Amino acid sequence: MVNIEDFIKRLELLLDYYSLNASSFADKIGVQRSSLSHLLSGRNKPSLDFILKILEVYPEVDLYWILNGKGTFPASDKKQISSTLNEDVAKKIEETTLFTTDLFASDKEVITPKSEIKDTTSNTSIATDPEVQIDKIVVFYTDGSFKSYHPKL
Repeated sequence: MVNIEDFIKRLELLLDYYSLNASSFADKIGVQRSSLSHLLSGRNKPSLDFILKILEVYPEVDLYWILNGKGTFPASDKKQISSTLNEDVAKKIEETTLFTTDLFASDKEVITPKSEIKDTTSNTSIATDPEVQIDKIVVFYTDGSFKSYHPKL
């Protein structure tokens, strides 16, 4: 399910990235200005047609990133962010990207949250935000059961 508040933030990032206001963005993707206004205010949820129009006009927008923040933006290359954006917008985009690999990777591949990426050259853990702490760890088993662990603080 799409988190509407986060979706709105990603939509605003698109507007910043392309230096567009809401009206010109709506015109460019071929939707009514009022429907974009309703989306940005949180009144309405995005339709599949709306998402597909964004992807059609802006192919560098990753479907999974715009829907739920997983993946990268622009989809083609992360280095493109720093060369075409100011640093504030690039940082916001980087913060909305939750994982470093594809969520549909095979079972043997491990998806690593960005806050726990290890620097393989010095064998130390890199924390992107030192104030972020683990609240809960959930392990899912193939039989459908799961266990939840809460670290002691």
